[in-house]
Amino acid sequence: MDLLIKKGIVTQEEAEKVRAEADALRTNNANFQASQSKWKISSGIKNIELFGDLRGRFEDREVKDPFGGRIELQRLRYAARVGLRGDVFDDFYYGLRLETAANPRSPWVTAGTSSSSVPYQGPFGKSTASINLGQIYIGWRPKDWADFTVGAMPNPLYTTPMVWDTDLNPLGFAERFKYTVGEADFFVTLGQFLYQDTNPEKASSGYFFALPYTSSDLPFLLAWQGGFTYHITPKLSLKVAPVFYDYIRRGVNPTTTSASPDFSGTFVGQGSTNNINGTVGSAWSGYPDGNYDGFTANQTGINDLEVIDIPAELNLSIYRFNIRLFGEYAENLEGVSRADAAYSASRTAFQPVGGGGIAIIPTPQTSQTKAYQVGLGIGSTNLIYGPSQGLVYGTSSRKHAWELRGYWQHVEQYALDPNLVDSDFFEGRLNMEGLYVALAYSFTDNILGTFRYGYARRIDDKLGTGGSNQDIPQMNPIQRYNILQADLTFRF
Repeated sequence: MDLLIKKGIVTQEEAEKVRAEADALRTNNANFQASQSKWKISSGIKNIELFGDLRGRFEDREVKDPFGGRIELQRLRYAARVGLRGDVFDDFYYGLRLETAANPRSPWVTAGTSSSSVPYQGPFGKSTASINLGQIYIGWRPKDWADFTVGAMPNPLYTTPMVWDTDLNPLGFAERFKYTVGEADFFVTLGQFLYQDTNPEKASSGYFFALPYTSSDLPFLLAWQGGFTYHITPKLSLKVAPVFYDYIRRGVNPTTTSASPDFSGTFVGQGSTNNINGTVGSAWSGYPDGNYDGFTANQTGINDLEVIDIPAELNLSIYRFNIRLFGEYAENLEGVSRADAAYSASRTAFQPVGGGGIAIIPTPQTSQTKAYQVGLGIGSTNLIYGPSQGLVYGTSSRKHAWELRGYWQHVEQYALDPNLVDSDFFEGRLNMEGLYVALAYSFTDNILGTFRYGYARRIDDKLGTGGSNQDIPQMNPIQRYNILQADLTFRF
């Protein structure tokens, strides 16, 4: 300021006025205090993260039966998943996530639909949209090599959509262990998952309507997985992780009639377009008002399932690309018994045999017990890839990153659990084989677009395409299947 006075730019009086104003500002700022946050977080929480995604989709889904009959859906759909997760002191962590659908295999909601026509709800219906708790879990990590989780959790297993739909959050307990020896990272994952609540566990006769039982053991799915990642070079690695699935107890049908699908019945997998009395309706493969365990032919039974599954992948990072060669082989060790049981049930459940247009099983198809997948993926580096991870699944993104992925998949009728397989590829059905291809591109760090296409066909023409899915349950068998999806995703 003195220099400005000497040069005659300002007068002494003007300089004194500026100094007085500056002193006043300093005094006011000294008394100023930043407003405190209105959020109050427990002192036991180390950190908290908001995460999730908002997604929009155009989908074209088409099925054809053996006689040329056709059903096609063209839908605009949306989904939202919003959650909180983080760490607390003493080596614990937590997580919860809300989702926009009750279907455990899909958070997607079709735009403009209404759950009921009475009363009339007008255009732009939203009554099928809902908010549900998809994940809620608590974990403990006492050491860097040990991890224990309880609740409805992200799938802790290394697995693919061939066996597990990527939207499923198993509920129960999981234990994970890892240890590194040289260039090999070994890991073990154990899971004990509650399959279905069939309470009352025990009850005297007569207390629960006319239920014909006095006890019900809750069904559990047990998983044992052990594997390794071997770093052949800094840019080349191999991962193999066999897993064994066993089902203990099957529960009972928790209703007084067979109008609700359950898992205690004998899986049949056959379908029909007619009811037992010849009318179109309850014999469809996926609506819970049929004549036998929720369907005219049971589509959901978990009898005779002991599955060994071996997923593997070879990863190569070269120049600016990440290349993944991946594959999987699975077999039901009790598949022959499952095929025999389906054959017997298909001939005893209906009177007369073959009534209602139901295709009977001519002989037990005991060879249909295997499943496999083989594929290739290529994409940008510095992203996390895996069987259910990557840009094509919306689990990671980076501006201008991209991924192209494709695979061939073959799943026989008695190979896998029909209630767990991917509901999109291919329609949540067994006895199907086909091609999947997907391309994803990140416009920004948070916005990405994805295009997916799938084609599948029936494997064994003597069998139906067993399984229950909410999208197109009316057709069984499916002879040909096509699906196209175009997504726009905002992830955070």
